[in-house]
Amino acid sequence: MEKHRGFPGRLPGTDFQFTIRRAAKEGPTKIIRRERFRDRRPPDRRADEGFMAALWAHFGEEPFVRGNLDAGRLSWLFGREVVPAEDPFDPQDYDALLRIDVAQARRSFPDVFGESGDEDEVEDEDW
Repeated sequence: MEKHRGFPGRLPGTDFQFTIRRAAKEGPTKIIRRERFRDRRPPDRRADEGFMAALWAHFGEEPFVRGNLDAGRLSWLFGREVVPAEDPFDPQDYDALLRIDVAQARRSFPDVFGESGDEDEVEDEDW
């Protein structure tokens, strides 16, 4: 399992985890698409935004290996802002390649990219 050195382990000042410390003995947790609803708690929204900011700062538009990134946190963005970068894609592989869908990420998290936007204008139907 690749460890992303310099990537924040969690959202500062919270217990929202961004990375894992060691590989699971049972194997990697499967990345799934989790639905985000408009009534999510503000701390959860901040965690999503903080994770996207960390991904953008660390990887930019380049494909990246899942490695030690937390599957639960990835799952909140998977299928929208974070998409597979390879075909076939194995959602249960530490070596799976992912990439940021920059256009979708800009719409969902305009503040991460230095753009001002209104949350009500987000085109993602489940956000």
